[in-house]
This record gives sequence, structure tokens and C-alpha cells, in this order.
Amino acid sequence: MTTKHIVLILAAAGLAVLGACKKDFLDTTPTSIITDAAVWGDSSLAEAYVTGRYIGVGGNNDGGKPGFGRAFEDAWMSSVTDESMVVWDNNTWFVQQGALTPDRTGWISDTWIRSYRSIREVNYALANIDKVPMSGYGKDRLKGELRFIRAYRYQDLIRNFGDVPLVGDRVYTLEDTNFDSLFIRKPVQECIQYAVNELDNAAVLMQHKKYPIGRGSYEAALALKARLLLYAASPLYTKNVDNASKWTAAANAAQAVIALNKFSLYNDYKTLFTISGTSEDIFERVYSPTNEHTNLELVNGPNGYGGWGGNTPMQNLVDDYEMKDGTRFDWNNATQKAKPYENRDPRFYASILYNGAPYRTRNVETFLPGGKDSKDGNGNWNTSPTGYYVRKYINESNPVENPNQTAYQPWKYLRYAEVLLNYAEAKNEVAGAVDSVYKAVNSIRLRAGMPELPAGLSKADMRTRIRNERRIELAFEEHRYYDVRRWMIASVTEKVPIYGIRPTKQADGSVTYSIITALARNFDPAKNYWAPIPQSEINASGKKLRQNDGY
Repeated sequence: MTTKHIVLILAAAGLAVLGACKKDFLDTTPTSIITDAAVWGDSSLAEAYVTGRYIGVGGNNDGGKPGFGRAFEDAWMSSVTDESMVVWDNNTWFVQQGALTPDRTGWISDTWIRSYRSIREVNYALANIDKVPMSGYGKDRLKGELRFIRAYRYQDLIRNFGDVPLVGDRVYTLEDTNFDSLFIRKPVQECIQYAVNELDNAAVLMQHKKYPIGRGSYEAALALKARLLLYAASPLYTKNVDNASKWTAAANAAQAVIALNKFSLYNDYKTLFTISGTSEDIFERVYSPTNEHTNLELVNGPNGYGGWGGNTPMQNLVDDYEMKDGTRFDWNNATQKAKPYENRDPRFYASILYNGAPYRTRNVETFLPGGKDSKDGNGNWNTSPTGYYVRKYINESNPVENPNQTAYQPWKYLRYAEVLLNYAEAKNEVAGAVDSVYKAVNSIRLRAGMPELPAGLSKADMRTRIRNERRIELAFEEHRYYDVRRWMIASVTEKVPIYGIRPTKQADGSVTYSIITALARNFDPAKNYWAPIPQSEINASGKKLRQNDGY
């Protein structure tokens, strides 16, 4: 984007084409270009520009309309951690195997490029927004959104790369000759504090103002702040030095969201992920027939239904779903081994398709020989390598095979259950398993239909329970990749192979189950806690931009 013109794809922005006939053809303004003066001289165009900043420009490996994080691309973020495995790789297997390099980052690298482009676009808007002919209330409303968006972009950068350059409010142009400040990476704690300050400023500007679903808000700014402060207190970010003041700040920030009394846990965990605007939603990306995402039912459906398999859950995750009575599942228990899918946490049935699961018009068949959703079924190149298929996010009223189907389940960036878990984790670290920690975790478990945690847990035991609760409650929601890193347990969890299940149908019709290895994995703790900065960015800086250690 130059300072002379703003190039917009008008259909995507929802704007009418602005143009006029000129006698001299050379003086004609292209209909795909809107001048700066037009945008900042019109309140509707200015608001459309701000709204457009929620969508980033896709990188080489992104889809056409990326938002924050990864969301509903063909390959999910869950498939570069111990939650799922993509059937057809899609630049994920080498990440699972710890083979990231600056020249081979796959879609991980697009976060860097997309985020800094968006930050520049936000800075450009903040430099011009006071020119817009609208009330002070209207300008503050848009300024608050812009600061929220900028903070979210920094969150994406921080949790992937650690130390990052802070651009501030400056808008660099082609007339600038010295870009050295763009290559100075600030310490991660300073970066988080900058983003937190941005969110504080955004909250002041956004408070008592109305925003449509799908855009930032006062409450979303507070919730994102609570997440960032939780990161700031975590071992990876403190270099494994426990800091009570940081845990306290994180707990207080989450408590500030809880104290609003504006959100509550939605009563149907399965439906929650197919509808927008629930009592639990704080910030989400909404889709529509003119702004669709990946066809989830097709991309992630079992091969026997005509699906492509997609992001297939690992046995590693399945085993961490508790029994319905709150005890751990155990393969050494003969009864549980014989019927591994009976009497499990209800969230298991809402999230994962397994052999025998009732789905659409029949039961899922991953057994061999002859199972319709196994390699003996149709389209067997799309068969799950783990023996499972994803159910979370899937709208079963949508057909699997229909290229014209509406694909617009929302992506939940921030929801109330996460805030409760953030609070519980931080409060437990600073005060132990006090009543408020139990209350936060138990409310989530009770919504799911699970029993409360046992009384008398130690801080360490409660930490273990909270971490598993996050694993289950937030499965596939882009938390696990960052959680195992900030806890500094990835050197354990990410070295475990991708395990799957092999159901074998016996002559008498019964099915037995055996564990299989779907893919070996590796993780180098000397470097893999942070992603490498794309080599193209290092080269463009004249090697002034420092690479992460180990790459």
C-alpha cells in the first residue's frame, strides 16, 4: 500500500465501484482504486477500511482470506501438535518431525509476513483517522478497533517467534531510507507489555460502545489481555523463573472479564462450535455465503462418506479424555480395552468420530477388513491414518459432497471457557487450589456433564488437572501448540509418536483394538520452542534481523 492510493478489492469490501467518465482517457481513475482523499473523506469508506483489517493478506501457504492465527484452513494448527494429523500432509508432517528450518517453514512463516503487513495497515489508518468527517465518538470507536487489531497481530507474532520488532505508530514509505529500527527484536516481555498497553488503550476507547458480532470490543480487549498476561507468566516467557507477580496479574486480568457478568457457558458444547453469538462468545470470526471458509464437512469427512479425511485426531488425544466418572482411561483395564469408547467424557463424543460412532445415516466403520471408512472403503487415499475423524465444528445438516454448500461455521478466537481456564491456571500458581480455582474448572466440567474435581488437590495436582482440562475443552482451537511450549513440556509431548487405533473385525463380528504408530515425531528443545523467522525476511534485512537460536 502506498501513501498515494489504497487498493481495495471492492467486492470483498462491500463497496460500490466509484468512478466517473472523463473526456481524456488518461485522466480516468481506475475503478479498482480508491484515493486516500476519498477513503478518509467518507465515514462509510473509512469504516469499511477498518473492518477490512480483520482479514489479512494471504501468504504463499495461506488461504484467500486469512484472519488471525490459522483457523479453518485445510490443515489446522492442531495438526502441528499432539492433537491431529493431516491425511495428505499439507506442510505439517515435517513440522511434527521437528524439521522446521528458515528456508522451510511451510505456512508457519506466513504469520510473520501477514502480521507485519496488517500492523502497517493499522498504523496507516491511525495516522489518517482524524481526517474522517465523523463525530469524536465514531473516531474513538474505530481507533479502539484498530488498536485491538494491532495488539492481536502482535500476539500472533509473539507466541510464534518470541522476541519481535516493535514498529510503534510509524508508517514507513518508499521515501524512507533507513529501516534499521524494523530489524531490532525487542525482548518478549517488552513485546507483551506493549501489546497489553495497546489493549488497555483500546479498552478505554471501546468501552460503552456497540460493535457487531465478529469485530473487537471492550470485552474482547480485556480477554486478550488476560491471555497475554498468562503467557507472560508462563515458564517459556520467564525463562523458567517463577514470578508470583506475573501470575497475579494474569489472574486479575481474567477475573476482570469474569466480573463483567456478561458471559456464561453455553449449555450445548457440540452446538457451540456451529453457531455464532452465543452467551460464551467474546470474539469470533463470522462467515457468510459471500465470505465462506473451507468446506469442513468435505475436507474433514470420513472417506466412506465421500470426505477427504482432513485433520484426523490422534490416539494421544483420545486417551486423555476421562471416563464419565472422572477417572483416567486405562488400556491395562481389560473392560475398557475391550470397549474403549464406552462411558467417556461427553466432549469426546462431540469432538471425535470413532469406530461405531453414529454419524449421519449409519455408524462409522474404521475396522478392517471391510470397513466403509477404512482403507477398504471408497476413496481410500483419504482414509484416516489414525483411525479417527474430527466431529468438532462439523455441521451435520450440511451435506459432505456439495461444492456449493454454505461453509460458515464461526471460528471462536476468544470464548468464556478459556477465560475461566486462564484464571484457574494463574490463580492456582499463585495461591494453590483455592475455592475460586475449583469453581472455575468445575463450572466447565459440569457444563460438559462431568463430575467435579476431587477435593484436597495440591497445587501440583491441580496444575495437572487444569492442563488436561485445557487439552480436552479447547481441543482443535489453536491452544495446544502454544500451551505445551509455554509450559515447556513440548520436549516430552512433541516427541511422542503419532499414535492411532486399528479396529479389527473378528469372524464372530466382534471388534478388537490395537495401537498403531502413524508417524514418528521429534522436537529439539534447543530451537523448536520458537519458530524460525523466514530466511527471506533475514535476507531482506541485509542480515540485520536476528534469527531465533538454533536455526
